[in-house]
Amino acid sequence: MATLIVPDGSGDPEAPRIRLPKGVSVAIIGTFAILLVGAVYYARSFFLPLILALLITFTFMPMVRYFHRRGIPPVVTAVVAVLAIAAIGACAVILLADPVSKMIGEAPSLMAKLKERFAFLQRPMAMLSEAGRQGSQSGEAPAAGGTQRVVLAQPGFLAWAADTLTGIGTTMGATLLLTIFLLASSDTFLQKIVRSAASLSDKKRSLRIVHDVEYEVSRYLITITAINLCFGTLVGLSMAAYGMPNPVAFAVAATFLNYIPYIGAIIGITLTAAVSLITFPAFTFAMLPPLTYLAFHLLEGNVLTPLTLGRRLELNSVAILIAVAFGGWMWGIIGAIVGVPLLVVIKVFCDHFPRLATFGAFLSEAEPAPAAETPAAPADETVLATKP
Repeated sequence: MATLIVPDGSGDPEAPRIRLPKGVSVAIIGTFAILLVGAVYYARSFFLPLILALLITFTFMPMVRYFHRRGIPPVVTAVVAVLAIAAIGACAVILLADPVSKMIGEAPSLMAKLKERFAFLQRPMAMLSEAGRQGSQSGEAPAAGGTQRVVLAQPGFLAWAADTLTGIGTTMGATLLLTIFLLASSDTFLQKIVRSAASLSDKKRSLRIVHDVEYEVSRYLITITAINLCFGTLVGLSMAAYGMPNPVAFAVAATFLNYIPYIGAIIGITLTAAVSLITFPAFTFAMLPPLTYLAFHLLEGNVLTPLTLGRRLELNSVAILIAVAFGGWMWGIIGAIVGVPLLVVIKVFCDHFPRLATFGAFLSEAEPAPAAETPAAPADETVLATKP
């Protein structure tokens, strides 16, 4: 039963506060979380562009404010930033169009060569397949009266790829359009957040949270993007030096796959090894490209990224895997890419609230800094001058 607590004069005297039992509170929060996940999953065509637009807005908001203080309207900076993102995406598509089309066209011959390369494994695999088939048949009831089994045809790879590319293009178009409005009107939203806070301390905390989220997300995404570009360039140059086909495709693929921690490296190394085994007859030389890819990944993940980002944004590997798997389950490959940036937003948010300090400590490898000592980015004079 709920416990009634009479106010002692320090709180709101108009209505008594009701404290629910811990089990009821956990049940309410759990139910809300399940309903929220279901809504985000089934309405992903709406939420995914919104999440992407918010992340891009956090990334470019410090730049928009910087130019705004120097007399350039936010809408101009927003349009230029979005056009730059669209131009980079168009260049990536142009660079990948020809190599990917050739790779898809040569896929049957490549699979035949790969099968021939591993012909020595065909006999053991055939024995295992036959044993599994016999086991499945022994557990089935015999078909009556010559009943035939109906197998539904599944869409092919090309149809799946076309649908995926169409969905990604539509999502990115909606994201960039929404980003322009968010960047151009971000100060308006920030002023509304300040007005909605009740006390001066709440206003300061709201400003500190918003600016810290913008600063940390911007720093993280810009730094990771620069590192991934260098990583992709090194992979492409090394593939060209080894004589691998389509080194530009390897460079672009390595750049985007490196946004997905752990899983992206596994996919990149596996694809590099498959193409290398098909391209080079000598097994020893064929192992050099994937080993080079692995060496670059270890150098980037264990030296370059920790030194660049520091301990403050060093996230727990378990939390990263959960975020990548959860984002991939909800929103596909784009969800796997945005899983870690969303984790950074959640961690920065938790660092400002003592009640969420335990969860923030789980997300981080380092000890979280106290909320009162967290440095805040300087706020705009127009926002600080806003009165409730």
